[in-house]
Amino acid sequence: MAMTPHTTGSAALPIGAVPTRWGRLTSRESLTGLAFVAPFIIGFVVFSALPMIASLVLSFTDFDPRRADETRFIGLDNYARMLRDPVLLQSLWVTVRFALLVVPLTLGFALAVALLVNNTLLFGRSVFRTLFYMPMQIPIVASTIVWIGVLNAQNGWLNYGLGAVGIDGPNWLQSATWVGPSLALMGLWGIGNMMLIFLAGLQSVPTELYDAARVDGAGVWGRFRHVTLPMISPVLFYNLIIALIATFQYFTQAYVVSNGRGDPDRATLFFNLNLFREAFTFFNMGYASALAWLLFVIVLGLTIVLFRTAGSWVFEGSER
Repeated sequence: MAMTPHTTGSAALPIGAVPTRWGRLTSRESLTGLAFVAPFIIGFVVFSALPMIASLVLSFTDFDPRRADETRFIGLDNYARMLRDPVLLQSLWVTVRFALLVVPLTLGFALAVALLVNNTLLFGRSVFRTLFYMPMQIPIVASTIVWIGVLNAQNGWLNYGLGAVGIDGPNWLQSATWVGPSLALMGLWGIGNMMLIFLAGLQSVPTELYDAARVDGAGVWGRFRHVTLPMISPVLFYNLIIALIATFQYFTQAYVVSNGRGDPDRATLFFNLNLFREAFTFFNMGYASALAWLLFVIVLGLTIVLFRTAGSWVFEGSER
């Protein structure tokens, strides 16, 4: 069969054919594009792909950085150890329980704030948007230390406020019951990014849909339920994925609050904190690498489940 003539820059040239001017141009464009994305590719390979491969290899060993020359290949022993590790199960339960509390709470609060600062009746909307986003500029460790003071049982502002209305505040950070809600309360401090994404979604809803809903007799709740929520469902889905991943990576606040021990009574021993302790306190790098891969599989599985169910509630244009 005769070879078809070269028509585009990306198509293969016949053997012996001379590249056209357009072909040389597109080739230069490809090289230019590759040069622009090269920093990302190099960064991804060096700082993500290679460490992931290294951790996978280490998960099949008993690697201890203090005795690196005695490292042995132990097969699936680290993964089998997970099945009989009560601390792992406890840390997983702490993380799941916290996710069930903080993910809907954070999503709801961020959406409520976005609705507030998107309301045309609110005077000084730009100022409020800035104020709600400003905490994102504060380092997490610094903001956590501030919250430790606010939640102090003896002289914290929150208990002072509760005392003013006749309520005895609990020992927020030293109670196994209240430390989870306390960390969730801290999480509300950092809703700035999520609020901005919700705000962008709200501002993309066509006003004609609200006008049509009003003509049909829809009230405030009806417009929110049947217009706003479906139209921002892709944004809600994105924020849900990000919040879920962030919750399973929860570490810094729990480490600062409990000095890395998971106190009180292991109520703040999140999965990542347990992983950190195995790696850098007990130097079980092999087992910690296996824990990291377990966390990866859990988060990947939950993300796939959410994508599978997205077709039933996420609207894209006129389709689900």
